[in-house]
Amino acid sequence: MSVHLGTRSGRVTRPTHRPGGDQVSVTPGDARARTMRAAIGVANDYVTLTKPRIISLLLLTCVATMFVADPGGPALSTILWTCLGGYLAAGGAGAINHYIERERDARMARTKGRPLASGRIEPARGLLFGTTLGVVAVAQLWIKVNGLTAALAAAGLLGYVFVYTLWLKPRTPQNIVLGGAAGAMPPLVGWAAATGGLTLDALWPFAIVFFWTPPHFWALSLLISDDYARTGVPMLPVVRGETTTRHQIVVYALLLVAITIGPVITGLLGAPYLIAALLLGAGFVGLSLVLLARPSRPAARRLYLSSLAYLALLFVAMALDRAL
Repeated sequence: MSVHLGTRSGRVTRPTHRPGGDQVSVTPGDARARTMRAAIGVANDYVTLTKPRIISLLLLTCVATMFVADPGGPALSTILWTCLGGYLAAGGAGAINHYIERERDARMARTKGRPLASGRIEPARGLLFGTTLGVVAVAQLWIKVNGLTAALAAAGLLGYVFVYTLWLKPRTPQNIVLGGAAGAMPPLVGWAAATGGLTLDALWPFAIVFFWTPPHFWALSLLISDDYARTGVPMLPVVRGETTTRHQIVVYALLLVAITIGPVITGLLGAPYLIAALLLGAGFVGLSLVLLARPSRPAARRLYLSSLAYLALLFVAMALDRAL
């Protein structure tokens, strides 16, 4: 069956072939729609390189800390510029991480569909994209916020790429502990953006994220330890075993709860925050003890997902306490 070019109703159709041999008409509108879908797909892939789900939590800790540092509330423009620069810096680090780990990602079930691992984006373009985001982030924060904020954002990006991804991750099972400082930079960025400087109190939100990172990430690593073993990444469950990992999760959960009480002892935060920290901490430790006593994938997944809510709610409690 053939379909001929026609101009009925002003629409020009062009013949294309189906696998079975029949011809079907493709209008200019169809071609534009396909082009648009392809462009959206490419845009989505580049956004994926920035790891937006992770960044959303990092930005929350950054903004909440801004209100802890300045209870009266920073200017809206400061908050928006800081969020933009923070997203670009963290997104640049994420894109460069995708570039460095593209071959390893291609061998892992969880990550083989990533844009660089699957080949949808060329490696050189992914690296250029990440580097550009990082440079723009530092320049924008320097111009629109202040130099200290820009320097701290740059330190977080460089620490994540060079200290964690390139140096620690392939070499030691303590990679996520030692490299956790990079992920804990957003609160310092927020504090510096709100006040123009840093004080000893700024170390409390930094320390909370730092001690939260190991139990959070080790819960995830229990779920994908086979992938890490296959690709040779010395994550704790692979090197020391799952039992040791579960014990370490409990230890760090207890340390984390102790750290969350510190801001109350020094007078930075008060009773409303303390109540929230103790309740949230009890839930977090409880879930880690359940994972230790009754190990299972659902228990590890529950702890991993709950840890995300734990950190978000804890930082919201900090900001609300300072506002009261």
